[in-house]
Amino acid sequence: MTAYGVLSRGLLSGHWQPGRELTGNDFRGMVPRFEGENLRANLALVEALGTVAESIGATVAQVAIAWVASRGSDIVPLIGARRRDRLTESLAAADLVLSEDHLGAIEAAVPAGAAAGGRYPAQQMAALDNER
Repeated sequence: MTAYGVLSRGLLSGHWQPGRELTGNDFRGMVPRFEGENLRANLALVEALGTVAESIGATVAQVAIAWVASRGSDIVPLIGARRRDRLTESLAAADLVLSEDHLGAIEAAVPAGAAAGGRYPAQQMAALDNER
């Protein structure tokens, strides 16, 4: 069984605001995906996913979670929430059934490898790759 974090530290929640200030102790302030042009490019992907989500009658977070769940019975989407309403929103993804058309639209909106910037700073990524 494989577990996947889904909402990319809130970026794929659909609730991220472009002008959001990250405080000094917010880990995301050091993550390349949340910096400058990378953040703008990633928010454009979220916006495209939002268009698909709206057509399905779901939220961006629900679509992202349901897409991960659709990858196979051995895949478990991991979600986190700081607020009860966000948890309720995320859990509703369990009831979302994605058709082949939905899956195609999702994958066209956010193609594999489209995320801009690394998941972590370079030195941290190097430490994660223990195969070298």
